[in-house]
Amino acid sequence: MKELKKKMRMDIQKKLSNLSDGTRDQESVQIREQLFQTDDWKKSDTIGVTVSRGNEINTYPIIEKAWEEGKTVVVPKCHAKDFSMDFRKIDSFEQLEVVYFGLKEPVVEKTELITPDEIDLLIVPGLLFDEEGFRIGFGGGFYDRYLERYTGTTVSLLHPVQLNNDIPRESFDKPVDYLILPKKVHATEARI
Repeated sequence: MKELKKKMRMDIQKKLSNLSDGTRDQESVQIREQLFQTDDWKKSDTIGVTVSRGNEINTYPIIEKAWEEGKTVVVPKCHAKDFSMDFRKIDSFEQLEVVYFGLKEPVVEKTELITPDEIDLLIVPGLLFDEEGFRIGFGGGFYDRYLERYTGTTVSLLHPVQLNNDIPRESFDKPVDYLILPKKVHATEARI
């Protein structure tokens, strides 16, 4: 299972890097617009979101839009020692620092811890997704562990190339409620 997931991660990373800048940018804008039109976005006061990097869908405009609308933005802080994660409130990109692999996380001394029950909408990252909302992430298992404690609404943002209905599942995998693609918002089995 581990080797299969590793290969699938490598394959999708290659496909994502082969997307033209124009396609990637256009789809990212469409995906964000789909997100902003959802009732869950509109009614949420606190949004959990990762700070994007590399080939990921750009989340900086999402964070900025949330601030413009007076929403609270919380971003993850990973703890490599026990593979746990928590979310911390940021009011400015200045409250972020670069940790490992170019990942930006909140500076603990400058941010406030937010509990899972305070987050209304959690944007869950991943590399591959099936139509039922199951995903292959980046391999650390941080979100899988966090989702065990989180009971709010979950969405994932993805390019069509990231949809794959042959994703292997493990007992601890938790599906997201909605997949947001450039042309549609797909409610998964978890939501229905």
